[in-house]
Amino acid sequence: MKFNFTLFLALLITTIGFAQGSKTISGTIMDANDIPLAGAEVKVVDKPAFAVTDFDGLFTIENVSQGDVLRITYLGFLPKEVVVGAQDNYVIVLNEDASQLDEVVVIGYGTQKKVDLTGAITTIESEDITRTPSGSVMQSLQGKVAGLQIISSGAPGTAPTVRVRGLGSYTGGGASNPLFVVDGTFYDDINFLNSEDIETISVLKDASASAIYGVRAANGVVLIQTKSGRKNQKPQITYSGYQGFQIPQNVVKLSNSEQFATLARESGSAAEASFIDNAIQRYGRSRINPNIPDVNTDWYDLILRDALIQNHSLGVTGGSENITYSLGISQFEQEGILKMKNDYERFNIRSKINVDISDRLKVGVSSLLSNATRYRPEDGAFSSAYFAVPTMPVLDPSKTDAFPRPYADAQDLGYRGPQNPFPLMENTENRNKIRNTLMTFDLSYQLIPDMLTIKTAYSHNFETVETRDVRLPFFFGNGNAFRENAELIKRNETFSEQTWDNTLTYNDDFGKHNLTVLAGTSFRDRSFEQLRATGLNFPNGPGIGDESYFLDLAKTIDLDGVGDGGVRQYFFSYFGRVAYNFDGRYLLYGTFRADGTSKYQEKWGYFPTVGAGWVISQEDFWGDNNPVSFLKFRASWGELGNANVAASTGGITSTEVDAAFGDIRFPGLVTSSDFESLKWEVTAETNVGISATLFDNHLSIESDYFTRETTDAIIPVSRLLVPGSTRQNIGRIKNSGFEIALNWNKSVSEDFSYNIGANFSTLENEILDLAGQENLTTGGDVQQRSVVGGAINSFFGLEVAGVYQTPEEIQADPAAQAALADGLVVLPGDFRFVDHNGDGMIDAQDRVDLGSFLPSYTFGFNLGLNYKAWDFSLNVIGQGGNVIANIKRFAIRQTSDPNIDREFFINRWNGPGTSDSYPSARGIRNPWSNQFLNSFFVEDGDFVRLQNVTLGYTLPQLKGKFNPDIRFYLTAERPLTIFDYNGFTPEVADGRDNQTYPIPGVYTFGMNIKI
Repeated sequence: MKFNFTLFLALLITTIGFAQGSKTISGTIMDANDIPLAGAEVKVVDKPAFAVTDFDGLFTIENVSQGDVLRITYLGFLPKEVVVGAQDNYVIVLNEDASQLDEVVVIGYGTQKKVDLTGAITTIESEDITRTPSGSVMQSLQGKVAGLQIISSGAPGTAPTVRVRGLGSYTGGGASNPLFVVDGTFYDDINFLNSEDIETISVLKDASASAIYGVRAANGVVLIQTKSGRKNQKPQITYSGYQGFQIPQNVVKLSNSEQFATLARESGSAAEASFIDNAIQRYGRSRINPNIPDVNTDWYDLILRDALIQNHSLGVTGGSENITYSLGISQFEQEGILKMKNDYERFNIRSKINVDISDRLKVGVSSLLSNATRYRPEDGAFSSAYFAVPTMPVLDPSKTDAFPRPYADAQDLGYRGPQNPFPLMENTENRNKIRNTLMTFDLSYQLIPDMLTIKTAYSHNFETVETRDVRLPFFFGNGNAFRENAELIKRNETFSEQTWDNTLTYNDDFGKHNLTVLAGTSFRDRSFEQLRATGLNFPNGPGIGDESYFLDLAKTIDLDGVGDGGVRQYFFSYFGRVAYNFDGRYLLYGTFRADGTSKYQEKWGYFPTVGAGWVISQEDFWGDNNPVSFLKFRASWGELGNANVAASTGGITSTEVDAAFGDIRFPGLVTSSDFESLKWEVTAETNVGISATLFDNHLSIESDYFTRETTDAIIPVSRLLVPGSTRQNIGRIKNSGFEIALNWNKSVSEDFSYNIGANFSTLENEILDLAGQENLTTGGDVQQRSVVGGAINSFFGLEVAGVYQTPEEIQADPAAQAALADGLVVLPGDFRFVDHNGDGMIDAQDRVDLGSFLPSYTFGFNLGLNYKAWDFSLNVIGQGGNVIANIKRFAIRQTSDPNIDREFFINRWNGPGTSDSYPSARGIRNPWSNQFLNSFFVEDGDFVRLQNVTLGYTLPQLKGKFNPDIRFYLTAERPLTIFDYNGFTPEVADGRDNQTYPIPGVYTFGMNIKI
């Protein structure tokens, strides 16, 4: 579905004629003692209209319509909202608020004043979310929340990796993913949401804040509230849209033909040098350099393209005395930068209606329908392009037997592989159709007005994914340079999650005491079904398109490709919460949850949490003239179970055997078991922190220190006597770190205001116990190990000490002499390794921890400026302390065939003194240098990125009858990234870079209209 932006905008502008008339209003702002407040800010909600009171507390605002909402703020006073009525003059009284932290934030199954929080919660507002042009909502949070790591993904329709305070589970497969809660409904990811539909995103980081959501919240909770209407709000129409383009950036430069030929001749391989001569014979000799062929193919340049991106959203909100509503539609489209069909488009329709049936009875209904189509990129395209030799073109006209196009084949030059990514890219189409349906219904009744409320809420998340992978035949050579059969793979997946929550909430104020008690139950029903089949040799060829992509047209059904399966799981929980506040100074908060599941053998888990806070600034001794206007100490502890770990698997098997005793044969039975009897992983977290505001509330500080320890961690354990392993609850994993967020806001005058923010967080991930096992190893040749005292899946290999410069250095090194005695070849230009155990040789015993893919620190910085009708913002993010395994480079050791990046050519050793860090063209492929993974191939993942720059301008409001708010803006997303890693991006989720989709820079022009 394509969207005509110009036509849509023209139709939208014509609706401006329906806007109501505007007028000028004035008024006075004063405190409870009738003293005028000079410098109070008066803003029209959802409009740029703004005023600051003068010395007498007077203000005037033009172009205001009846039904608009005025929001008045003043330092040291509670904010107040006033609906514009028929009158033109207002007297508004503000009430004092020493803390200015009475802002209400959303927590699990309710709300709480920010001043009363004892846990670690960060909330991001709508305007900060919509600045990021992306199909993924979570991408907009990158660098904005301390302790939250967002790892970007460049492929269209792919959600980023999200981690809250590190990794607490070893098993992978989503076991460490946070829980996403959208208007009370649980999700594993929220890639279907449109950013324009979101009001706030709250990240619940510690156990105390997350615990009310139970066993799916062990890795943190991302709580999302979608936009709602306000009571007595006139209908407001909003349009938000942008169009732009994506540009491949930080593209790795590969060796060109001249550099590649030089490397081939320096390699010492006669065969490799002959391949260059074969290319000269086949494609002709370069007129510039007669020693290379007349071909110089930049494969990355050929497979990449600039790509379009656009998003359009139209919404209506409003309300009466008893009803509020919010309706919206949106269309998002994104082309992929890989030059094949790898696009993504999504169309959403949402609605949210709340009705006060009576003073006590309230009903809410919301729905979201999302229909998306994603074309996945071809696996291996980027790694294939990395290895492809530049001395070969994409097409070779002499290959008359090739089809559907005469693709060039590196095997014709003598290489062992075809090294051409285009046959796979052009003859493969991977399509997913993704449909999400969310329906939520809630009903609440006040048993005792304003004190005791009962609420029931039912939600159903239903998702279907229809996968159609088409693999058309091609031929351009032998080996893997042909696909014999047309192959059609179809897979239908259905996911359903139903949740029914019932809560009873008691809230009471008596004297200086405030008490809130919540009790409830939650039932969840999760199911998954999958049906798949593979068909061969369906009609294809010139003039035949996707009308033939159906299984019933295939000549053969591959029975090995047929499958039908599913799973269903049930959860039931009892939970309670108590929040107590004495005199705004002493805070207590506690939850208890009992969770039951059909997923594990231990059905029930019991998880308590407790939090406490002291608002020291409310004490009498604090004084009124203290520069710290608000200071709160927080502490919490809690336990949570982790239901994200895969369910128990395995079983008991019996085999009949015969045994001979003497001359008699006896039949027998051998029984073995690989059944996994699992129970809950339990995460215990302690968090201590402070919340403060200083200098008349211009500066706010949030700081936390946490330790999160997972006990009964599920890890693989080798079975005795029987090959293989089973998972058992015997490990312990710890995450700890420090977080701080600073924000400064100030209105200098009516025309100018600014805000500056920064956050910084650290993380230490440590294995505490593996139940006596020496290590857990994974990763094959690029080995990763988990050992006690180290981080999860740290890279493991030899440490490079330098490069041998002369034969004399080799003769003086006992380790090199031992290698020569064993028949290995060691020459100048080879790596020199650290002999860690001092035994005079380099072997497996000298391997050490080369670093973790988890960053040890992350940071973010933001700046916002507002001058009259102009607004400007920028965000900077970064991380450090992590490493990335450059698997593409490491794979060079396996063969002399492929190309390598230009950086290696420039920095390689090619004589004494030329390099002490890069090996020679021969050395990088020498078995001595590459018998194990080493530190040369494990690179720093540190980076600093200018994440987002936005410049906006709001048009002056029209005089007279029509007064729409219109804002234009330009955005640059990821225009600059500074890093040393030799790859497209330093953002690699697991630290293993073999096939990482590049993350493009995005440049957009957008418009916001409010009527």
